[in-house]
This record gives sequence, structure tokens and C-alpha cells, in this order.
Amino acid sequence: MKRFFFWMIVIGIVVGAGATGYSRIRGCKGDAGVSPYRTMPVRSGEIRSVVNSSGTVQPVRSVQVGSFVSGPLKVYVDFNDKVKKDQVLAEVDPLIPTAQRDQAKASLACANANLLQAQAKLEQAKRDWKRAESLLPEKAISDTDYDLAKATFETSKANVAVCEATIDQNKATLAVAESNLGYAKIRSPVDGVITDRKVDSGQTVASQFQTPELFVVAPDLEKRVYVLASVDEADIGMIREAQLRKEPVTFTVDAYPKDTFKGKTAQIRLTPTTVQNVVTYTVVVEAPNPELKLMPGMTANLSFQIERHKDVLKVPNAALRFNPKPNQVRPCDLPILDGASPDNKDAADSDDPLQQDRNRKQRYIWVEDEADGGLLSAVKITIGISDKSSTELVSGDLVKGQMVVTGMQTH
Repeated sequence: MKRFFFWMIVIGIVVGAGATGYSRIRGCKGDAGVSPYRTMPVRSGEIRSVVNSSGTVQPVRSVQVGSFVSGPLKVYVDFNDKVKKDQVLAEVDPLIPTAQRDQAKASLACANANLLQAQAKLEQAKRDWKRAESLLPEKAISDTDYDLAKATFETSKANVAVCEATIDQNKATLAVAESNLGYAKIRSPVDGVITDRKVDSGQTVASQFQTPELFVVAPDLEKRVYVLASVDEADIGMIREAQLRKEPVTFTVDAYPKDTFKGKTAQIRLTPTTVQNVVTYTVVVEAPNPELKLMPGMTANLSFQIERHKDVLKVPNAALRFNPKPNQVRPCDLPILDGASPDNKDAADSDDPLQQDRNRKQRYIWVEDEADGGLLSAVKITIGISDKSSTELVSGDLVKGQMVVTGMQTH
């Protein structure tokens, strides 16, 4: 019986020691020697830093076409029609403008006739005055008759001037009437596409007080369009620098989710827009539109390329966000978790903006240290540009294919 109890005590001690060792191993390796950490490899390739925004597709220019004269309309074009410059879009009934032109012509003809009559009277008055002038020295005519002849001559000359002025006035009236008749045909001022038609045939327009808008023509719509993007003030500096470097802009629209459209930053407008204390600026993106897929009013989701680096090492963004617990790291790396390492102290004490920028780009990545029982080891790196999933590795003791910790395994 004593031997039985002795062996039970020995077995208990062995089992306890084994359980303790298993627990320590499992703390680092998990069940059946499997690592408790999620890991991803360091990769190489291209990385693009972008600023995302949304905007609205707009024509480069919209020309409003109206009517200068009043009357019933005949409309010759429809929505989406392509038109040429000086093409007739609609016509106001020319009955009234034609009558006004004919009236002006008749008034001009009457004025010309009056001028001929006045010129004939002037010639007669001139001869009478000359005759009176020759008889005055011989006292064959009284002074009163002489003055009357002279006054008649001057009056006739004035009447000729009045008739000539009346002719000029009637010529101007005729020009206005002919212009109004010409305006009865409403023509397109530019080559373009009819994006809006606000009248129908038979409708009457009245233009006495203001010019009614009949059509909207978008010139060069199939050549290029603008996308007006609203960009946060914090990103404007990066977009301005990208514009100077002529970095491309890509965007998509909901109508063609599989198509990616390309453009360029054409303008950064200076007028801010403030909504609920958020300041944004309008950035104009110019894009070709040969197939007319981009229609005015479409919502575009834009990506402004800020920088693009090829053939660089990339670390997962999740690895930069991972913060281990103190019992998971090597004792020599514990100060890094507390932010008390010499590097962090120097970063906080530096007043040099360039040094502060370099310090902001210095980070730590965690890797498993098999030589230290699976505890995590910190690797200091310098990062560059970033995208949604990866960040550029500028410097650090990491190589392509090396596994870095991105999180904990979930069971």
C-alpha cells in the first residue's frame, strides 16, 4: 500500500511538471505547437499613395440659348441631338417681325420721297432767292420780299436736312426690324449636344422683360468633361504637389462599375466651402469622354494619385497596428511597449521639423523569435508611403518573405 501511494505521488509530480511546461509552451505556441499569432509575409511590388474623394460630372461649359423676340415657336431639335454652330434650333413665328420689317421699309420709302420733294422745293427757293438778290440793288424788289425769299430758301434747306435725318432714322428702324426677323430663327452659338430642352413646338415665348431660356447646349461634351470633386482642406497640399508633378487621377461611376476612367487635375479653386465647420475646396478634374459614357450629373468616386513607387518592399498595415502584451515580448523589448525607449525620448525632445518627420516615420514591427521560446522581438523600421493594405518599407532589418505579426489567432 505504501509503494502504491509512493508511485501515485511520483506520477502526480511528473504530471504537474508536464502541465506547467505545456502551459508555458502553449502560451507561446498555442495548441499542438501552432503559433498563436497571425502573420503575413513582407512582399515586394508597387505601392501608390492616394487621396480619395467624390464629385459630380459636369460639362466643361454649358451655353444657355434664349429667344430675343416673342411669338409661337417651332422646335426642330430634341434632347441629346448633336448640333453645329449656327444650326437652327427653333423658329419664332415670323409673321409679326416680317410685318415690322415691311412697315420699316415703307417708312423708309416715304422718307426718301419726302427728301426728293424737299430737294425740289429747295431748288425753287434757291432760284427765287437768287432772283431777289439780283433785283435788290435796282430796287426792283422790296426788302420784305427779299427777306421772305431768303427765309424760304433757308427753310427749304432745313427741310432737306430733316428729311435726310428721317431717312437715317428709318434705315436704323429697318435694320432693327430685319435683325428681329433674323432673331426669329434661334441658332446654336456653338457646336455641341442639346443637354436640356425647355420648350415644345406650339409654345409661345414672351421676351419683353427677360430673355427666356429655351435650350442648353454643352460644347465638346464628347471630347472632355469636368469632374468637380470636394476635397478636405487637409489633403489640398498633397493634391497641389501631385498636380505639379502631373500625377494621374482615376475615378469610377456607378453606371459603369467595371470601368476605370482617367483624368488630370486641371484646377484647384480658391473659394472654400464650409459645412458644419468642415472646410473643403473644389478640385476640377478634366477627363476625356469619347464614348459619351460620362453624363452630366453622375457621381464619381475619385482617387488622386499622390505618389507611386515601384519595386519596393511592403509590410502589411495590420502589422503596424499590432500591439502585443508584455508577457508576449522579450524582456529587452518591454521599454518599447511603454514608450520609454531612447528613440522615443529623442523623438519627443526634438524641435527640428525634419527630424520630427523622420521620427514619425520610424515604427516597430513584431516578429517571432524562435530562439527565445517564441517570444516576440521588435524590429525598428522606417516607413514611406502607404495604401489601403500595405506600407512602403524604406529601411529596417526585414527581408522579402519574412513573416511579421499582424494579430492574434482566433479559436
